[in-house]
Amino acid sequence: DPLTCSIGAEISGVNLGDAARDADLFAEIKALLLKHRVLFLRDQDITRAEHVAFARRFGELEDHPVAGSDPDHPGLVQIYRSDKRENYENNYHTDGMWRSTPTMGCVLRSIEVPPVGGDTIWVNMVEAYKNLPEDVKKRIDGLRAKSSIEHSFGAVMSPEDRAKLAAQNPPAEHPVVRIHPETGEKVLYVCSFTTNFANYHTPENVRFGLDKTPGASNLLNYLVSQASIPEYQVRFRWQPNSVAIWDNRSTQHYAVMDYWPAPRKMERAAIIGD
Repeated sequence: DPLTCSIGAEISGVNLGDAARDADLFAEIKALLLKHRVLFLRDQDITRAEHVAFARRFGELEDHPVAGSDPDHPGLVQIYRSDKRENYENNYHTDGMWRSTPTMGCVLRSIEVPPVGGDTIWVNMVEAYKNLPEDVKKRIDGLRAKSSIEHSFGAVMSPEDRAKLAAQNPPAEHPVVRIHPETGEKVLYVCSFTTNFANYHTPENVRFGLDKTPGASNLLNYLVSQASIPEYQVRFRWQPNSVAIWDNRSTQHYAVMDYWPAPRKMERAAIIGD
């Protein structure tokens, strides 16, 4: 059941524990994922082992340098928000863009949710690229940009811990327009992790105000802002045991931080990308 015209669909009558064991069922789910980019399922009363086993159908799982994992199920990151108001997901982002091999996709299950609030928004970044003006598409063709974990997750750390995080996770460089490895689609591939272009050259005329070509910072801000356009989005209201599966290569998402001090506990398996 598609939820919007551009992104998202809800699947019913499927248990992901069964999909972890049934190759044909998994193949059907994966095909739907490539089509709709994010899939939602309700009432998934599955074990952590089944959660991990289903996600591993897509590939090996990754750990996270900041968020902790369940000790009995490596790769199952526990995103528990309750006692502290600090949050890292309340901006539009693509998971792991700060890695040299960004996350391929994620399987996120809700354990405990607030009575109201705590929704998550996903964005179709293929659609975002498709609707850019042609002159902007030409300008960003061949551009590359750097992304960093330091200015996001590191923002609430001490200077010493932030420096350690940055040293262990140096900035990664990626194309501004990515080609999806399975569908061949062009994806606008910058987000809140992106700090700067790596190879943007400003014409001399711009410096003297003789050319309307935007400077690097204005262009990057414009590209990042495309994720906030509602026509590219789907918004999901969580219930206990709801699951979202998304293709991280063609989407961004935003965890809405409007529920504190109510608790919100989620568990996520993230798949290593290319």
